[in-house]
Amino acid sequence: MAHTLFESSISSLQLLGRGKVRDIYAVDDDTLLIVTSDRLSAFDVILPDPIPDKGRVLTAMALFWFDRLGDIIPNQLTGIDPESVVASSERDQVRGRALVVKRLKPLPIEAVVRGYVIGSGWSDYKASGAICGISLPAGLQQAARLPQPIFTPASKAEAGDHDENISFDEARLRCAAALADTGADGAALADQAREAAIALYSAAADYAATRGIIIADTKFEFGVDRAGRLFLIDEALTPDSSRFWPADQYREGISPPSFDKQYVRDYLETLTWNKKAPGPRLPDEVIARTAAKYREAFEKLTGRTL
Repeated sequence: MAHTLFESSISSLQLLGRGKVRDIYAVDDDTLLIVTSDRLSAFDVILPDPIPDKGRVLTAMALFWFDRLGDIIPNQLTGIDPESVVASSERDQVRGRALVVKRLKPLPIEAVVRGYVIGSGWSDYKASGAICGISLPAGLQQAARLPQPIFTPASKAEAGDHDENISFDEARLRCAAALADTGADGAALADQAREAAIALYSAAADYAATRGIIIADTKFEFGVDRAGRLFLIDEALTPDSSRFWPADQYREGISPPSFDKQYVRDYLETLTWNKKAPGPRLPDEVIARTAAKYREAFEKLTGRTL
C-alpha cells in the first residue's frame, strides 16, 4: 500500500532548511515557522516511508509538554497562530503540525537525560561500567533504573552522520566555542542546560508515572537569545526524542516494549542493512503499528485524542 509522504511546500515564506523531520521557514528577523512532517528517521537516516499523522502527534505532544513544563525554563513558543503567517492557500499545510517560534541560536549539543540503562547507555555500561564517563554501580541489568537521572550529552551530527556521546567537559567546550562571538558564557550555559534538562526530565517522568508510562530517557535542545538567556527549543518529550515504556510491562533484564520509534529500530535490526542512506522500505504492518504506537503514547500521556 502506498503512503503519501507529507512534505510542506510553502512558497509565501523563505525555506531555510529541511531537517530529518522538520521544515524551517523564515517569518521575519525574530521568528521562524517550523512545520513537522510525517518523515521518520532511524539511525540518523530518513526512511522512505512516512508514518501517517506523525507530524500532528508530535506537534500536539510537544505543545502539551511546553505548557506543562513552562515554569522550569522558558521555551521557544511565541503564541502566534501558524495559519496567520502563511498564504490562505497554504493554511492546510500548517494546521495542527506547525509552530511559530523565536529565532534563537541553538547550543551545539543534544541534551540527553537517562533514568534507565538502555540503548547506547547499556552498551557503554557493559563495556566500561560507566555512561559518558559517569561511573555507575556495578551489577546493573539491562533496563535497570538508575539511582538518579544522569546528563549524558551528545554531539549534534551533520547530515548523514551519527550523533556521538561526549563528556560533559567536551559539551562545555563546544558550547563555549559556538557562542564565543556572541559574548555569552557558553560553558555556563551548558551548566544551565544540564540543570534544566534534568529538572525537565524529572518532572515529566513523575507525571508520566501517574499515566502508566515510564520515560526511560529523552533528549532536549536548547537555544540562546541575544541577551544570553536560555530557552527550550525544538521538540520536547515526544516518541521521536524519548523512550516510553508501558509501566505494566516493565522488568529489568530485557528491553521493554515501547511506544516510540524503538519499535521501528528493532524491526530494522532484523534486516541486512548498513544503516546508511538509502533506508529500507517499511512493511505496511510496521507503518500501521508505528502510527498506532505514536497515537497511543499521546493519548495515554495527555488523556486527550487527536
